Amino acid sequence: MITEAFDNQSEEIIKIWKNENAKKVDACILTFSHEILKYVLEQYDCEKIGDLYSANGANPMYKFTYEGKDFAVYMSYVGAPGCVADMEDTQSVIDTDKYVIFGGSGCLNKEIARGKVMVPTAAYRDEGTSYHYAPASDYVTVKNSNVVAAFMEEAGLPYVQGKTWTTDAVHRETRGNFEKRKSEGCISVEMECAAVQAMCDFRGLNAYFFFTSGDLLDAPKWDQRKEKNQKKGTQHDPGHFEIALELARYVVR
Repeated sequence: MITEAFDNQSEEIIKIWKNENAKKVDACILTFSHEILKYVLEQYDCEKIGDLYSANGANPMYKFTYEGKDFAVYMSYVGAPGCVADMEDTQSVIDTDKYVIFGGSGCLNKEIARGKVMVPTAAYRDEGTSYHYAPASDYVTVKNSNVVAAFMEEAGLPYVQGKTWTTDAVHRETRGNFEKRKSEGCISVEMECAAVQAMCDFRGLNAYFFFTSGDLLDAPKWDQRKEKNQKKGTQHDPGHFEIALELARYVVR
């Protein structure tokens, strides 16, 4: 069973490669948005420093300097397996233990005003990847939640803390499961948080998460809550990269 998949007693067959010559950076920022990556490449003096490889092809990583600190950035795959595998493979390109992860998520509570940043405190493990990095449990604690919340307070950004529901199956978010997760205090649903946190705990890395409150599930019918081609206030809003960048600077200062 998947709940029995965690094995810390035998050796990994395919090991991650920690490159001794990897470029030292203060933190790495992950975006899931091609629009945001395009914005970063246009607005910052980025240098390509390597590639992450899969059957989908090469996924480039970049480095830039901001306020005297060096940061890496790349576009992550959507979904737990690809996101986690690429994060581990970054260790062959960069040397850091700090990762800022941000992206869109569904909102499970209509009382949360659209535009607020959601900061996860724990993630429900409705995916498969995390069970290979941590013993079975319903939730994994998001360890740096209070650090991210402290940054949001200092920056004066509207935010809300709460649990998140990490799922592998976006088209199988049933009404019954939604009601269960909401009753447990979940305020968002996304596809990576539980797995990324479990991997970071296992590898000794630090993850710092925040989500953009996007589509609303807490309604009689699914509400996309955006206009066609809208960027502002969505996961493609370049302003959210600026939040991620300031958060990255906050955690390394």
